[in-house]
Amino acid sequence: MTAEVFTPNSVNVTMTPTAVKHVRKQLDKKPEAKGIRLAIKKSGCSGFKYETQWVETPAEDDRVFNIDGVDVFVKEEHLPLVNGIEIDFVTEGVNSLFRFRNPNATAECGCGESFTVA
Repeated sequence: MTAEVFTPNSVNVTMTPTAVKHVRKQLDKKPEAKGIRLAIKKSGCSGFKYETQWVETPAEDDRVFNIDGVDVFVKEEHLPLVNGIEIDFVTEGVNSLFRFRNPNATAECGCGESFTVA
């Protein structure tokens, strides 16, 4: 994304009701946590991967998205990589996990570990 079309105030992050319910349940078990962080790490063959972390102390460069009472923290530098993302929580077989639907992802590696945003 270019500076002309991206501004931090125009970023949108959403969660499905299932994801909100899951995060709320986990936060009830972690009274010290203020919310969840959506982080981006360099990884894999496509470039980046998503990570979630419980946030006890927000960082100065965090942008906070309050979604149905759940605070989602994203570092300012990661905003262009997550703009428009929808966070879901799904069960596949015996596994439950966050699923990230990023409309700006232009490629994903075959194993689903990493993604690219042009």
